[in-house]
Amino acid sequence: MKSALFQRGSAAALLSLALTACGTQQAPVASQAPAAAPAGLLTTLSVPTAQTDNETPQLWFVEFRGKPTSKGGSRAGAAQERQLFRQQAKAAGVKFEDRLEFERLFNGVSVRVDPADLGKLRDLDGVKAIYPVLNVTLPELTPAEAPDMTTAIGQTGVDTAQNELGLTGKGVKIAIMDTGLDLDHPDFQGRVVAQYDLVGDAFNGSNTPVPGQDNVDDCAGHGTHVAGIAAGNGPAVKGVAPGASLGVYRVFGCAGSTSADIMVQAMERVLADGMDVLNMSIGSAFNSWPEYPSAVAASNLVDAGVVVAASIGNSGTGGVWAAGAPGVGDKVIGVANFMNSHVYLNELVLSDGTKVGYQAASPSPTAPTSGTLPLAKTGTPTTLNDGCAALPANSLAGKAVLIRRGSCAFYIKAFNAQQAGAAAVILYNNAVGPLAASVAPPAPTDPAITIPVVGVSDALGKAINDLIAGTPGASMTWTAGSGSYVNPTGNTLDTSSSYGLSADLSLKPDLGAPGGLIRAAYPLSLASGGYATLSGTSMASPHVAGVAALVIEAKRQAGQPIRAGDMRGLLQNTAVPKPWNGNPALGYLDYVHRQGAGMVNVVNALSTRVTVTPSKLSLGESEAGVKPQTLTITNSGSAPVTYAVSHQGALTSMGNYTVRTFGPGAEVSFNAQTVTVPAGGSAQVTATITPNSADLSVYGGYLVFTPQGAGTPLRVPYAGFQGDYQKLPVLTGTKTMARALGGGSYQPITAPTTFTMQEGDSPYFLFHLDHFARSLKMDIVDAATGQPVNSQFFNASTDEYLPRSSTATGFFAFGWDGMVSWSRGVSDNAQNKRKAVPNGQYVVKVTVLKALGDAGNPGHTETWTSPVITVARP
Repeated sequence: MKSALFQRGSAAALLSLALTACGTQQAPVASQAPAAAPAGLLTTLSVPTAQTDNETPQLWFVEFRGKPTSKGGSRAGAAQERQLFRQQAKAAGVKFEDRLEFERLFNGVSVRVDPADLGKLRDLDGVKAIYPVLNVTLPELTPAEAPDMTTAIGQTGVDTAQNELGLTGKGVKIAIMDTGLDLDHPDFQGRVVAQYDLVGDAFNGSNTPVPGQDNVDDCAGHGTHVAGIAAGNGPAVKGVAPGASLGVYRVFGCAGSTSADIMVQAMERVLADGMDVLNMSIGSAFNSWPEYPSAVAASNLVDAGVVVAASIGNSGTGGVWAAGAPGVGDKVIGVANFMNSHVYLNELVLSDGTKVGYQAASPSPTAPTSGTLPLAKTGTPTTLNDGCAALPANSLAGKAVLIRRGSCAFYIKAFNAQQAGAAAVILYNNAVGPLAASVAPPAPTDPAITIPVVGVSDALGKAINDLIAGTPGASMTWTAGSGSYVNPTGNTLDTSSSYGLSADLSLKPDLGAPGGLIRAAYPLSLASGGYATLSGTSMASPHVAGVAALVIEAKRQAGQPIRAGDMRGLLQNTAVPKPWNGNPALGYLDYVHRQGAGMVNVVNALSTRVTVTPSKLSLGESEAGVKPQTLTITNSGSAPVTYAVSHQGALTSMGNYTVRTFGPGAEVSFNAQTVTVPAGGSAQVTATITPNSADLSVYGGYLVFTPQGAGTPLRVPYAGFQGDYQKLPVLTGTKTMARALGGGSYQPITAPTTFTMQEGDSPYFLFHLDHFARSLKMDIVDAATGQPVNSQFFNASTDEYLPRSSTATGFFAFGWDGMVSWSRGVSDNAQNKRKAVPNGQYVVKVTVLKALGDAGNPGHTETWTSPVITVARP
C-alpha cells in the first residue's frame, strides 16, 4: 500500500500556497554559504516554540485507489469508493467533517479531521494516500507605480502577433482561477462564457466555503488584474489575447486565504466547461513534489486537452528548491517572472527642466500634483548610512530632501527628515534600477510618516545630487504628468522569482514572461480609472496563458490544431534565455533552474515548423555519471532545414536557504556539429553532457540549434544535480519530542515522559526538514529491548512526499496517539488494521528516506530516536 502523506497527526505545511503577486525589487538572496543549523535546536528550550514557525496543516486530501474519470475511471466506481470510505470511517470511530468530492481529475475527497485520527483513515480499505490541503493566501497591492503593458507585450513578440499577424485569441477560452472578475469593467464586456463562485464573499480560508452567485471581484482585485494581462481589451491597456473568451472561477473570498482542495474542485469545473487554457496564479512554495494532488490534477487536465499555466512562486529570497505545486506538475507550464523593460511613472520636474519619474513610498501621503520646493541633501552617492542619524531641528525646514538607500530602514531616513522639518523626501536607490520603498512604522506605537516620500532610480538620484551640488537654489516641482522610463533591470529575472528544481530533480520552472511591474485592469471600485500595478509570477503566468491562446488561434486558422500536451514543448523550444540579473554585464545566462527555457516568444513559436523533443532535459544526479541524451528534431515544413548544434552554459548554484553562485558547470559534446532535417521528416542528435561544477550544486545550460540562413533558433534547456543527491541533509535543526500547548505552540521535552494518550495528552515530534523527504516513518519499539512491540504491529505512521521547511526555523509536528498498524512489509492487498499498544515504555524510532533514495541503502536514510515514552492509560 502506498503510504499516506502527513498522516497520524503529522504536520505538513501551511506552506502558504500563495497567490503569487508580491512587491517589486526584493533584496537578492545572500551569496554567502549558509551557517549550519545546530543539532537539537529546540532541545534546550524551556519556552513554547514560536507559533509562526509551525507549518502544520488542518485539512487533508484522501485519495482513493480507483482512477479519476479523465484517466479511465467511472463515476459510479468513484461514488462507491466515497460511500465505502464514509462507512468504514464511521465504523472506526473517526470523527471528520466532509469538505469536497473529486472524481474527474483526482479521485477522492477532502476532510477536516483530528490529527490523531489520520492513521485510522490511512488504514481504511480503498485509501491510497493522504495529503495535506495547503493554505493559499491573498497578496497585497504593490506601491502605485504604473508601468505600461505595451512594453511587456513587446518583450514577448505579442505586439507583432497582434498588429502584424492579426491574432487576438478569438475563439479560444481562457479560464482564470482567482478572486473573480469585475464583471462591470469595460475591458471584459461580452466575453465571459462561464463563471462560478466556489466560495462566497465570507470565505476566509478557515471557515466553510459557501458557493454562491457573486463572482464579482469587487473586494480583492487580483483576479481582475490577472484576467487583464491574459485577455483585457480596453482603450488604455490591452492584454495578450484581447479577443479570447473567459471562464471565471472564484476560489477566494474577500479576505484571507483559500485551499488546494478548492483549486482541484475548480479544475474539474474547468474541464467540464471545455476551456482551452487555464491560468493559475497560485503556488505552494517549497512543496516541489509533482505527486501533490493539485499538481497531479493539473497534469491530468493537460492530458484531457487543456493547456495549464501556473506561477512557479515568489520565494526567490527563500533559496533553491522553492518551486511549488501546481507549477511543478509534470505536464504544467511552470512560469518564472521577468522584469518589465519600462516603468511608467508619475513625474516631478527639476529646476533645470529634467523630468524625474518616481514611485510613491507606501504608506506615506500622496504627493501633490503642483507646488515647488527647494532641494537639499544629507549625503552623497557614496554615503553608506545617509539619513540614518538624527538631524538638527529645522535644518531641512520646508525642503525636499534627497537621501540615498542603505544601512538603515527607509522609515528611519524619512522620520529623521520629517523631524528636521522636511516637506518631502526623495529616496534613491544604491543599486541599478527603480526603487519601490515602504516607510511603514515598524511598530504600531511608532509615529507615522506624514510627508510625501517617493523613490527614484540610482541614476536619477545622482542627477538630483549633482544639481543640488552645482546649482544654488536648486528646486523641484510636483506635476500631474507621467512618463515611460527604461527599467535597467528589464528583461532579467525578478529577484522574487522562485528557484527549482522540483523534488524529483525535474527541471522547473519551464519558461518565463514579464511579471515585474505590470499595469493591467483592476476593479473599478478599488482603483481610480480601473487600472493598477502588481508584480510577481502571478503576473507572468497569465501572460503565458495569453500566448498559448494566440498560438491555439493561429494553429486552428492554419488547420493544424495543437495538442495541449505539445504547447509547452513548442514554447520552450522557441523561448529566449536571459542574462543573470545579478550582473548582466558579465554575460552569464541566469540559472536554468530559475528561468527554465527563458522568455516566451510567440512570434518565434509561430514562425517555426520544426521542434526538438524532449523540450527539456532533467538529468538527475550525476553520482553515476550522466547518460548521453538523444534529441529528435522533427520538421513539419515543406523544405529541409540544416542546423548548427552548439552549447551555451548558464550559472550554477549551491546552497539551500542562502545561495552561492558559480559560473557555468558543464561541458557538452555532440555526435555531429550540424544536422539536416528533411521536409516532413526527422533527424537525431546525441549530446554528451559532462558536469564539472562544485559537489552538491545545481547546474544547467542550453543545447542550441541555429538554422543556416533565415529561421528561428531552437533551444533545449537542461539541468542536473552534481554528485550524490542523497548527501543533502534532511533532519537538521529542530529535532525534539514535545507536548502540544494549543494554538500551534509546543513545549519541547528532552527527558523520559509519561503520557495518558487521552484528551490530547500524547507526544508530538517536531522536525525541521532541511530538504525534501520521500518518506518519514515512525516505528514504535520497546524501550528496554529495542525490538518492535510485536512481529506484525509497530508502525505508527509513514508519511510520503514531504516538502522542505520554508524557513531555517520552520518545523512540522508529527503526533502519536499510542496506536500502531501493520508493518510496511504487508501486501497492499492486505486489510490494514490498527491497535493500541499496551501500557509500558517505548521509544519512537524515526527513519527518513531522502528524495529519490533507495530504502535499502543506509546512506539514503537518516534516523532519530525519541526519549523514553511511558504510556499510562488510566
